[in-house]
Amino acid sequence: MTDGDGFVISGEYLLCAPEDDIIENGAVAVVGSTIRDVGPYEVIKEKYDFLIELRRPSGLIMPGLINAHTHAPMVLFRGMADDLPLKTWLEEYIFPAEAKLDEKTVALGAELACAEMIRSGTTSFVDMYLFEETIAQVVDRVGMRAWLGEGLFDFPSPSFSSGFEALKETERLVENWKYNPRITITVDPHTPYTCSSKLLESARDLASGLDLQMVIHLSETEWEIDEIRSSYGLSPVEYLDSLGLLGPNLLAVHCVWLSERDMDIMVERGVNVVHCPESNLKLGSGIAPVARFLKKGLRVALGTDGAASNNDLDMFCEMDMAAKLPKGMLKSAEVVSAQQVFAMATTKAALALGRDDLGVIRPGGQADLVIIDLDRPGLRPCYNCISQVVYAAKGQDVTDVFVAGKLLMEKGELKTIDEKRLLSQIKRQKPTMLPPSK
Repeated sequence: MTDGDGFVISGEYLLCAPEDDIIENGAVAVVGSTIRDVGPYEVIKEKYDFLIELRRPSGLIMPGLINAHTHAPMVLFRGMADDLPLKTWLEEYIFPAEAKLDEKTVALGAELACAEMIRSGTTSFVDMYLFEETIAQVVDRVGMRAWLGEGLFDFPSPSFSSGFEALKETERLVENWKYNPRITITVDPHTPYTCSSKLLESARDLASGLDLQMVIHLSETEWEIDEIRSSYGLSPVEYLDSLGLLGPNLLAVHCVWLSERDMDIMVERGVNVVHCPESNLKLGSGIAPVARFLKKGLRVALGTDGAASNNDLDMFCEMDMAAKLPKGMLKSAEVVSAQQVFAMATTKAALALGRDDLGVIRPGGQADLVIIDLDRPGLRPCYNCISQVVYAAKGQDVTDVFVAGKLLMEKGELKTIDEKRLLSQIKRQKPTMLPPSK
């Protein structure tokens, strides 16, 4: 299939949104970058017989997944420093490895991350990292959708001499990408303990002045709680609240260690939580009380975190983990349902990003679509499509991916990335990324 003005895509099942009924033998009509219509195949086919048709007889058509938190180029550090606590992992291995990064290396890592995400059904991602201009260029070229923020630190990063210089870069990025429909710039202070109150307040003012979203790692470890309480006499949530950072424009990532008061403050302020269960488990940080979040009414999105602490960017694996962890913790099979978790990776993530036209298949919505081939031994029989997606499917079951109506993968073949060339470059790059010897 070649990209044109429009097409009709049909499959065995159509899963439009977490709360919708499944349409058997369903179809989606797409014109340009948007969804024109959805419904039974025979109806859509007759109504839009002038459009190119793409048939997937054993396909489950679903909204593209949204990875609400990652550090895309960190795929270059996958497996580099495993089985270490967060502080040791970050300060003794990752920060020194990142000191070697430059625009060329970051571009290579970003492209590898995009290839992995497209192959596993992610159409949008939220990235906090370094050299975000370079990442934006890669995202634009490969056709994904992304929210990108230059990381802000009190100390020099490989890309900027200070957090305030990175803030100036954020303003420039906003201007540079303001007309791009798939790339949105965010303000990204790294953590409450790596940013001074002055830097946090400056980030707040920039986000408020330009109506931007903010992203910050928050209450990820017990160590962080102790550090902030020792310095300010407040929990990290209370501290950010005292600085005016909490609000509906904030994506608070991790939130593993929240008190009841912290949660109540976040509910009152309308803060969005991003849950990264696999990374939190692997780094030994703990398990976020997601069932409690949902009961209190916090909006929860789902992210993988970077591939150096996960160690993949497969949102299907993340959904499976997010659904099972609370059940085991609370000894109840009824908490945090597959439907709720699927929403975290689609509609809830989209709303956290201020979009109601993503994460769903609706007329007028963006044509960010994914197809899973159900004719796999691990996916038959299929009684419940959402359960199949959350508990059984893997990224390798994805066959086709569209973003804004453009094919990024067709029948398992990446269309906008030369995968053979990319993997060859990654093999050559590996020796230069080795961790410091200990």
